[in-house]
Amino acid sequence: MIRQYELVDRVKAYDTSANEDALNRAYVFSMMAHGSQKRASGDPYISHPLEVAGILTELKLDSDTIVTGLLHDTVEDTVATIEEIQTQFGDSVAHLVDGVTKLSKFELQSADKRQVENFRKLLMATSRDIRVLLVKLADRLHNMRTLHFIKGSEKRARIARETMEIYTPLAERIGMHRIKDELEDLAFAELYPDARSTILARLDFLRSEAVETEVIDEISAELKRVLKEQGISVSLSGREKRPYSIWRKMQRQNVEFAQLSDIIAFRLVVEDVPQCYHALGVIHGQYSCVPGRFKDYISTPKRNGYKSIHTGVIGPQRRRIEIQIRTSEMHQVAELGVAAHWQYKQENPPRDADSYEYRWVRELLDILEHADDPDEFLEHTRLDLFQDQVFCFTPKGELIALPRGATPVDFAYEVHSEVGDACVGAKINGRLVQLQTKLRNGDQIEIVTSKPGVPSPDWEEFVVTGKARARIRRFVRSKQRTEYEQLGHAMLEKAFSKDGYQFSDQAIETVLPQLGISSAEDLYVSIGQSHVSATSVAELVVNGEGAETLKKILAEGDSGTPEHGVGEMTGGIPIRGLTPGVAVHYSNCCHPLPGDRIVGIQTPDKGIAVHTIDCETLESFHEMPERWVDISWDLGSTEDSTHIGRLNLVVANQRGGLANLATVVANNQGNIVNLKITNRTSELFEMLLDIEVHNNKHLNDIMAALRGVSVVSSVSRVIQ
Repeated sequence: MIRQYELVDRVKAYDTSANEDALNRAYVFSMMAHGSQKRASGDPYISHPLEVAGILTELKLDSDTIVTGLLHDTVEDTVATIEEIQTQFGDSVAHLVDGVTKLSKFELQSADKRQVENFRKLLMATSRDIRVLLVKLADRLHNMRTLHFIKGSEKRARIARETMEIYTPLAERIGMHRIKDELEDLAFAELYPDARSTILARLDFLRSEAVETEVIDEISAELKRVLKEQGISVSLSGREKRPYSIWRKMQRQNVEFAQLSDIIAFRLVVEDVPQCYHALGVIHGQYSCVPGRFKDYISTPKRNGYKSIHTGVIGPQRRRIEIQIRTSEMHQVAELGVAAHWQYKQENPPRDADSYEYRWVRELLDILEHADDPDEFLEHTRLDLFQDQVFCFTPKGELIALPRGATPVDFAYEVHSEVGDACVGAKINGRLVQLQTKLRNGDQIEIVTSKPGVPSPDWEEFVVTGKARARIRRFVRSKQRTEYEQLGHAMLEKAFSKDGYQFSDQAIETVLPQLGISSAEDLYVSIGQSHVSATSVAELVVNGEGAETLKKILAEGDSGTPEHGVGEMTGGIPIRGLTPGVAVHYSNCCHPLPGDRIVGIQTPDKGIAVHTIDCETLESFHEMPERWVDISWDLGSTEDSTHIGRLNLVVANQRGGLANLATVVANNQGNIVNLKITNRTSELFEMLLDIEVHNNKHLNDIMAALRGVSVVSSVSRVIQ
């Protein structure tokens, strides 16, 4: 465990103006606050904040940040308060400590929501001062170093997985590669111990044979000689790739360890940028370049400010090696990231995340705003953090970095959320392309927008950024709710008029308290989704009956008994090809059944009406092909669902005739739900019969059985 005086000496070694008094007071405050608390290792708890502060000194951070490292757990784990810290150490330290502190006392419904709330608070604080994230990463690094002391294997795995999914990408985003690499390996050791042990054993074997060491030395010597002959002075180092990096490459390329030929990387540090390109020319002139392995991060830096030239060559001894070329300043940024240039120590420090390198913080906050549940937020966050990058340009030359596999829609949302929403087309390098086209490095993208343009739910199938997916899903949910609301309103109006009553919104408002619903709009949505029937609600308004049953259905989210009438929704429609988020209902003109050839007709604000392909109504849409939707039945999911088939029957006017019809239908597992006599004479009467069936074959079987009844003169299916 680092000692108090050692910590102060470390800080004074790189910052002679450090506030030694504040450091000593912070140590005493933290030690007294944590008192007799112990770590899982059995060490006094004060050892943890001391080690965290020690990690921060390795990054050569300012006094306030080191003090924050000493105090970061006092508010969460002791009786200390932010107000006390503010009084004793000032506003800056208080804000930093508050940003790092978890919401451990915040009562939420689940562990996932606690994680999201903690992450949200961390992002908010980071957007104001990047040092919050530096302290948090140091805290997580020491916790991972001592993870093996935690007894519960499930808890260790959860912490390691969270580290791998959230904190290592965050470290990469701010360029903290040294911390990122260690966090990855520590999490790797917990999550995949056997794989890591196998790789380490293989590396140990190579070292014991002195093969790798000799190869590294020989290749280093030859590279230095080749560069020196061209007048380039370099600092050169060779190293093995880390176990996790090797394992990830094995997984990505689906190869064995022995098949990897570039587990050795060499770093050339030169004086200035011109020498970087001079050295690159010499290397490529001497050795064959491996296609697809050249990346110039000097001309197009990564979003975290990382600059370097990467190239793969068939180098000395015909070994395939990776070479990185950079200046000493670039090397500092590559190792320490944001800590290397101390933005917050400038005279006018930018305390927010609006600069290009930290715009991603704002983007994650935007994702948080548009995600409806914790799982969705974490999914979108991982999408945004866990990606290789591709670099593209706006028509004005602004650089936009996106995950590999991104499309023009992702690009549009990266430029601005409103640009993404209004996107209707895109040009790549001046050529009009499809919106699902994958972008490549160096592409210039022009987004074509339209004021009435809105996101298409289909975009969710191909976008890769969390920001784009969150915005699209939010729009889909909003559009779906609007259509269900309008559909439910129409269904309720029809239910009222059917019984001869006048519909009014005011009448609906009077029964809302009985149903436990806050607004009429929510009730209309429930009716449109077939959670409750319009007839039941109308019965409640008119006669005051059925309130408790309806309230129970609404509270439990029961699907209820859907009404299958004119233009009404059905529950669980088993249809392929539907656009997510659009309300769908069966048309009353042809009563489509599973097994029929069907087509969808889209009507703005009313969703999609499903028709049979031979429905006469379709003739009125021949000149409007844009409203046709190609759909088909999902026959694998229709076994237990019921649908309404309508028959037209001509029946002899004999005693017991209707009873015979009902018996035949029941014996064939059908259920008569409606009967209407349309014409009657002394000898015959004509009727419409609505029967619940599973599919068109089921209805055909019932029709065949009815034709065998002596009183039935004719039977036909109504398709118009």
